[in-house]
Amino acid sequence: MARWLRPLVGALLLLEGAAALSFLHHRYEELVQALFRVQSLCPYVTRIYSIGRSVEGRHLYVLEFSDYPGIHEPLEPEFKYVGNMHGNEVLGRELLLQLSEFLCEEYRRGNERITRLIHDTRIHIMPSMNPDGYEVAAKQGPDSNGYLTGRNNANGVDLNRNFPDLNTLMYYSREISGPNHHIPLPDNWKSQVEPETLAVIQWISSYNFVLSANLHGGAVVANYPYDKSQDQRFRSHRRTVNTPTPDDKLFQKLAKTYSYAHSWMHRGWNCGDYFADGITNGASWYSLSKGMQDFNYLHTNCFEITLELSCNKFPPEEDLERQWMANREALVAFIEEVHQGIKGMVSDENNNGIAGAVISVQGISHDITSGDMGDYFRLLLPGTYTVTASAEGYQPLTVTTTVGPAAPSLVHFQLKQEVVRKPAERKVSGTRMNSKALQKKVVPRATRRGTQR
Repeated sequence: MARWLRPLVGALLLLEGAAALSFLHHRYEELVQALFRVQSLCPYVTRIYSIGRSVEGRHLYVLEFSDYPGIHEPLEPEFKYVGNMHGNEVLGRELLLQLSEFLCEEYRRGNERITRLIHDTRIHIMPSMNPDGYEVAAKQGPDSNGYLTGRNNANGVDLNRNFPDLNTLMYYSREISGPNHHIPLPDNWKSQVEPETLAVIQWISSYNFVLSANLHGGAVVANYPYDKSQDQRFRSHRRTVNTPTPDDKLFQKLAKTYSYAHSWMHRGWNCGDYFADGITNGASWYSLSKGMQDFNYLHTNCFEITLELSCNKFPPEEDLERQWMANREALVAFIEEVHQGIKGMVSDENNNGIAGAVISVQGISHDITSGDMGDYFRLLLPGTYTVTASAEGYQPLTVTTTVGPAAPSLVHFQLKQEVVRKPAERKVSGTRMNSKALQKKVVPRATRRGTQR
């Protein structure tokens, strides 16, 4: 190509990209076209994949941004945005399409901030978790759309009340000093959820997501876990029962990052409600059972918040550009929050990664685990922490580390295998028994009582 033509072609491509940022409501076919258009404009840093289908057979598409699409790079965190969980709450859907085009175009322009973000983060964007519900709402349009029209999926189920209820298991477990992390799913869970919920659960179980947000409408506030109150007497709407997680201060910081980067969320007064700093604990607002936000925290390594982005669930098209400008910086700034705390590799003495190693932070009773390659990511506020890595068959290792306000601290763990000793033999009532047999024969009173429960 002639040298003088290159700037002209580049300028035309940028104009083409700018023209793509149309502020319109996108039906399913138009949404798919928009995603594939972004992928065609940025083929080397994007990938489109489907995690499953809706009740009516529509794909649940995800657009991935990464310098190596389709590949998890060790020590590179996984991030996700999910929109349109409620079919009639549509602003998040349109914002995620705008964000996708914005990331692509700014990467092509050579924007250093966006380039660094894409190179250092694996970003997954799902504009619509409920495409069937959206089509019902879209047929009514923004002018005559009922408050609940299209909210549920095609089976009439609210997807944000459809995840396994791990909160109840956690609250019971807490009474007997049990864990509040990586709680296993009930045996029959697949028969209890909708196709869209099933697809999302399998998705978040397949990727080691670190940070996430799901985008809703009907209010303007950044909502953080727990969503469900422990005290069932206060489950009625609008009762305020603050129910914090062990990571409450961190969640508040994550929520404020979005709120203060948003044009007006942080002001607090929106839609007739007031939320200080534009954030709220979910259960303090109202108790919600079987929600996706708490499920992420209780079953996986992912820290998720819920973003309520507009008073009007289905805003008119003429309001979309204003909403995009209000949310653009916040959407990018929140992704950047995935790069804080500590991260590192957990390996054996031969430098082989150890998957499923448990990372515990003293004073915060919520553990995370290492991924398939042995890398882990633990979001933390700035401070000094005592951190322990442990894995079955290995000796645990404890270190003290300091976390700064900027980049995550790199903390690696190399675990030594446990020394296997033969069981010691002891004599009980004239009979020789090894220690394992002795434990079976003599059961402490407290253990027996716990077993009966």
